[in-house]
Amino acid sequence: MLDTASPMALGRRVRHQGKGKSKKALFRYWKAARRSPWSLLFSRMNKPSPAPVLWSSSWPSSGLAPTGPRPYVGDPRAGHSTADMRDKMRKWREENYRNSEQIVDVGEELINEYASKLGDDIWIIYEQVMIAALDCSRDDLAMFCLQELRRQFPGSHRVKRLTGMRFEAMERYDDAIQLYDRILQEDSTNTAARKRKIAIRKAQGKNLEAIRELNEYLEQFVGDQEAWHELAELYINEHDYAKAAFCLEELMMTNPHNHLYCQQYAEVKYTQGGLENLELSRKYFAQALKLNNRNMRALFGLYMSASHIASNPKASAKMKKDNMKYASWAANQINRAYQFAGRSKKETKYSLKAVEDMLETLQITQS
Repeated sequence: MLDTASPMALGRRVRHQGKGKSKKALFRYWKAARRSPWSLLFSRMNKPSPAPVLWSSSWPSSGLAPTGPRPYVGDPRAGHSTADMRDKMRKWREENYRNSEQIVDVGEELINEYASKLGDDIWIIYEQVMIAALDCSRDDLAMFCLQELRRQFPGSHRVKRLTGMRFEAMERYDDAIQLYDRILQEDSTNTAARKRKIAIRKAQGKNLEAIRELNEYLEQFVGDQEAWHELAELYINEHDYAKAAFCLEELMMTNPHNHLYCQQYAEVKYTQGGLENLELSRKYFAQALKLNNRNMRALFGLYMSASHIASNPKASAKMKKDNMKYASWAANQINRAYQFAGRSKKETKYSLKAVEDMLETLQITQS
């Protein structure tokens, strides 16, 4: 908002602010007070006016650049500094955050206002913002980023893969598959293109085709842990628990200290049922708890598996007695966890009541 005070009021303000200053300095201050925003009216006379943010000279006429007044450095509207926003984008990128809306907000401001200051980082930010824009259905922003990347890297397989992802977002699956096939003809070792084809089969609900292609992929890239985990998830969706367990065993061999793999393997064995599988399930739930004693899902799994073993007619008397102890210990640990988790007495009371009601559904009695 500009100063609209009368010349007489401005004169009084200039005389008050400029006591002891020269006439030339007073005149400069009067001009600044007449033309600057309110934030500059009471600044020191020898403080230079903040410089406006430099706009990139390469903006296309796509309407993506802001049309409002340009922010000033130090103005609250300018938000965080360029370095802060760039570091934030780098952190999200390196830690694989899927917070697409925040990435679009911060990334769009970076590429619209500070592109000339980012150097070579601008290209990885274009890619990051484009993928997030596809998540948020911002096809205009995604297309803008894609055009900039095409202009800089013509013929790049990585940029072509981004084009295929845009086809996927538009549900043009056939066009995307044709594009990925052309990439694989030029480079048969391009794992990203092969994974995108599998993702398309999964999006189309063709799980059996996705499983077939994923098995072919793992024959060549047997050490890809993400692929093994994805294959396990597909087998679970198809209720093929024996093959899902095999995939999770492969993961546990390469990552024996990952408590989540132990927990998921125990869940698969619990689902398969039978006394032998239940015993194995209880052991792996216990191993997951050993690796991470705050894993509540594994704690509940230990309680459930031990309870079923204790009530199984095929179990021996000693096995029933031992599993009753395991289930009792797990129930006590669950109650303790909910006691410490409550933020107030009222919340704790309701949480404990819900847990107690749930635990009472499986009463364990020694036969």
